[in-house]
Amino acid sequence: MKKLKLSTTHIIMLSFLVLIMLGAVLLMLPISSASGTATPFVDALFTATTATCVTGLVVVPTFSAWSTFGHVIILLLIQIGGLGVITVLAAFSMMLHRKMGLSDRLLVQDAFNLDSLAGLGVFVKKVVKGTFVVEGVGALLYMTVFVPDFGVRGIWVSVFNSISAFCNAGIDIFAADSLCSYATNPVINLVTSLLIVVGGLGFIVWWDVIRIIKGRISGSRIGVKSLTLHSKIVLITTAVLLVGGGLLFLLLEYNNPLTIKDMPLYNKIQVAFFQSVTTRTAGFMSVPQENLTNASAVLSLILMFIGGSPVGTAGGVKTVTVVAIIASAVASVKNKDSVDLFNRSITRQTVSKAIAVVCMSGLIVVASTLLLSFVTPAVSVIDVAFETVSATATVGLSRSLTSTLNDVGKLIIIATMYFGRVGPISLAVALNLRKQNTSIIKNPTEDIRVG
Repeated sequence: MKKLKLSTTHIIMLSFLVLIMLGAVLLMLPISSASGTATPFVDALFTATTATCVTGLVVVPTFSAWSTFGHVIILLLIQIGGLGVITVLAAFSMMLHRKMGLSDRLLVQDAFNLDSLAGLGVFVKKVVKGTFVVEGVGALLYMTVFVPDFGVRGIWVSVFNSISAFCNAGIDIFAADSLCSYATNPVINLVTSLLIVVGGLGFIVWWDVIRIIKGRISGSRIGVKSLTLHSKIVLITTAVLLVGGGLLFLLLEYNNPLTIKDMPLYNKIQVAFFQSVTTRTAGFMSVPQENLTNASAVLSLILMFIGGSPVGTAGGVKTVTVVAIIASAVASVKNKDSVDLFNRSITRQTVSKAIAVVCMSGLIVVASTLLLSFVTPAVSVIDVAFETVSATATVGLSRSLTSTLNDVGKLIIIATMYFGRVGPISLAVALNLRKQNTSIIKNPTEDIRVG
């Protein structure tokens, strides 16, 4: 009998699926429920999926529906899902002083979509250590607000919120309306925004920026120009989207009585900027999303679909992916053979991957929107699209639709969250061919008309 061989792509996808099923079983137990009764399987599965896929859509209020044990399970799922199952397993293996074999290195390489097998052990260690440091600092800063508000429980709330924000999960355990009661609190806004952005920049950008900072401290002439092309694209695109999105939200919501019209200018700026940040796959909300104007809802859809950056905790098709496609389009308009950015050329293979990831994510959105519209005919299309884009890009924002879904609707969103989390990643990995096609047989070329 021929032995079944799983590719690294299949192993990565199965690792998330196994973690989700394990989480669902644990959340079904009466000990996980605040009421002490067993949770229906679909609700437990939905919660396990949204936590593992660091999405944030919830069918039951997280703060009141689950016990402390349930909250611990959810937090573990968020942390493991945010870092990636393969990363966590590799870290545990190294803690036990086991050397990473070739298969382990291939898994880590594909999980992060890296180009080289060199230094992966050090990379994993730096990722885990960096994650805990950032989450720890975030928790300490949160405590300045949550401990006075919740007493000793504020410590647990701070830890939970810090991990959830850094992993871009958007799940909290202190209110049913997310951060709406803290919409104008500068500490909560700033700390949450920083955690979301830092987690969404991607680990390889961290190391690149730290390298520049260390160089400057040591007196080296190394400067911003020494950043890698990847880091330049990520940092500039992130800044443009955050600032541009914040200004557009401020303009579109300025006179909206349901959101920020009656707020002082400073608070309006806070809320508008936070909306721009949270749509980058974080899922926390400081204003009810159903109260946004249609224009703001459409802007949110665009920002959610783009998401964060590669090799981090964010979802979406990623900033670098979108920039690669735009640069390719510009090159085509200018009739240039090469796709250039910052005096560097991007390979056509990279552009092809970017197009494939966007097409696949778009296909997931279209399919889930059609299915969810069919099972919820009374719901407006913009609310359905908001839900499905949020699920595909693992954002977690909703226009109050999630909790009203029937079991079929919940299963559709569960599948959407799962494929949104592993689909584009797995596709990018599958397209990352290490061996060039050496076949000398090629099909005849024939031109077609485009545009």
